[in-house]
Amino acid sequence: MSVLFDLKKLGKIEKATFIERPNRFVGICKVNGKAHRCHIADSGRLKEILTEGRKLLVVKNRKGMKTDYRVIGALMEDGWILLNTSLHSKIGEQAIKKGVLGFIPEKVKKEVKFGNSRIDYLINDRVFVELKGSNLLDKDRCLFPDAPTERGRKHLEELVKAVKEGYDAYILIMVLRNCRCFDTNKGLDPAFAQAFKEALEKGVKFAGFRVKIDEDFHVILEEKTELCR
Repeated sequence: MSVLFDLKKLGKIEKATFIERPNRFVGICKVNGKAHRCHIADSGRLKEILTEGRKLLVVKNRKGMKTDYRVIGALMEDGWILLNTSLHSKIGEQAIKKGVLGFIPEKVKKEVKFGNSRIDYLINDRVFVELKGSNLLDKDRCLFPDAPTERGRKHLEELVKAVKEGYDAYILIMVLRNCRCFDTNKGLDPAFAQAFKEALEKGVKFAGFRVKIDEDFHVILEEKTELCR
């Protein structure tokens, strides 16, 4: 069992109940019997997660911010799941260092400019890696995206360019739910799904891994996730 991140480093973790989502980045949550504005660091639709009465993990924000708390997790049928994309980069970096790409890297750079984009990681100065988090569960499949993503499609196109220029490139999927395999959300975003398919055909590699939140609020690396066939 490998710990990728300790959520307690963010502050005191409290439990809350979701009430409503007035806009994409703000939710109303009940904490200790009172309603508070909570920051939602995830632009996805989250329709099956942010339902009225859903139990959440939150951390109090410092004074002066527009929201009182920030959401970091949600309780689903498969346990507590991570619900904060601002943590993905740190967690993904630790997973890469623990070998989810199939090797232990000597050097990891973050947010590296390539073409017209910034790619999440450059490994050993020769491997570009773009990380995406999947929290949408459809039966036994984890899907991405949860909302149409032009930015995500452009990242795939940049990875293809990197391969053409002699680099190695990976699309790395961090699965947040308990599922059998990963697939693109073809019905919601066919353009991303097609770009994903073409990227793999042109030499971009796929790697996937699953994480969970344990009883001590650690984000734990569980196992590899394969593509759905």
